[in-house]
Amino acid sequence: MRTIHGRTLLGLMALSALSSEPLLAADDEAATDAAQVQALQRELQTLKQHYAEEVRKLREIDARLQALTARMGGSTAAAAPPVAPSPASPMIEAGSGSAVPGASAMAQAPAEGASRPPVGTRSAGATRSVEDVLLQEHAVFNQPLILEAGMTYARYDRKQLTLNGFLALDAIFLGNIAIENVESDTFTFTGSARYSLTPNLTVNVDVPVLQRWTTYQKGGAGGAAAVVAEKQVGSEAHIGDVSGGVSYRLFAETATRPDIVLNTSVSIPTGRAPYGISWRVLESQGDYIQFAVPETQPTGNGVWGASAGLSFVKTLDPAILFASIGYTHTFARHFDDLDTNPATRNPGRVDLGNAFNYGVGVAFALNERTSLSMALTHRFNGATRVRADNLGYWQGVIGSDGNAAALNLGMTYAISPKFTLVASLGIGLTPDAPDVTMGFKIPFML
Repeated sequence: MRTIHGRTLLGLMALSALSSEPLLAADDEAATDAAQVQALQRELQTLKQHYAEEVRKLREIDARLQALTARMGGSTAAAAPPVAPSPASPMIEAGSGSAVPGASAMAQAPAEGASRPPVGTRSAGATRSVEDVLLQEHAVFNQPLILEAGMTYARYDRKQLTLNGFLALDAIFLGNIAIENVESDTFTFTGSARYSLTPNLTVNVDVPVLQRWTTYQKGGAGGAAAVVAEKQVGSEAHIGDVSGGVSYRLFAETATRPDIVLNTSVSIPTGRAPYGISWRVLESQGDYIQFAVPETQPTGNGVWGASAGLSFVKTLDPAILFASIGYTHTFARHFDDLDTNPATRNPGRVDLGNAFNYGVGVAFALNERTSLSMALTHRFNGATRVRADNLGYWQGVIGSDGNAAALNLGMTYAISPKFTLVASLGIGLTPDAPDVTMGFKIPFML
């Protein structure tokens, strides 16, 4: 009996071993399939990244070909069309059975970490409205020559209360109270030209022509607080300070980095300097001049200036983020007369002080031809110093430093393939900024 039970037990053990072999084989096969799926997915991801990189290179070569063709006298439209992947297969089946984007989808949305086409390069994905925003807020490098005509109107109104006396019993003011008001209207007509030397380097020149009318008001004329004296001084159109600059693209935009451009410029004192202009005395008391106005209006700073800065652009369709920082250094210059009194002559040197500025903004491409933008600009000016020849040391000018902040709203509209209308509205946020600024520009792309 024990022998029969032993044989039965051995038989059951053998049967169990035979039944477990197919289960182990099935587990091994499933693990192998999972490993193959992961390997195929990694290979597919690598191929997608390589494909996106090749598409980016093809678009860059196409943009350079268009720029070279236009520079040789041809039309950019006659250049070879951009090479794009065939959309014949919109989906590719992976080994696991899941669908992944095909060639056309990868061309429009590169894989994570792949480089995007540089901002400012005309490509199949860059709309005209985006390019117009870059032209105004940043720089473009794919247009051989751009001519621009613009007109800007600025309104400036500043009031100042002057107290000439003293307080009695810490509450009663004894003396004269005078209110000074300066209202200025300035029209600026600007002609600009931008030329692309290479796909990453452009040069530009700006020639402004200014015409200004300023109204001076002074309360307390003749010693009477209720009497207000007023005088308006205008000028004929006169050239302003001409400037020229160079823009160089340091880094092209990628999926994680913005487009970065280095901007440098030089300002030439070709305009009418504010120093040495004859002043007309309207009211005086002995040797003290109470009210005087200039004979004409200045159209320039009168000194040389050099600026350097960086501008940044990041496209997040349909939004475009942009920012800029800059620094301006002015060079001291000698003038024959610094005094506003026409009866005296006081030569000396003037140092306007340096300036720092920054700006941030966002633009939205509404469609192929229209875009809207909003930006905040802020500029800090250092105090002006003067050094008269008869003194030999520098003196600071009280109240000559500046803090000008403005909110700017803009719109671009592509009238035709070569013409664009640019409108802007600036609202001053600090007393040193113009109260309102309105401008219109028409860039012409050759």
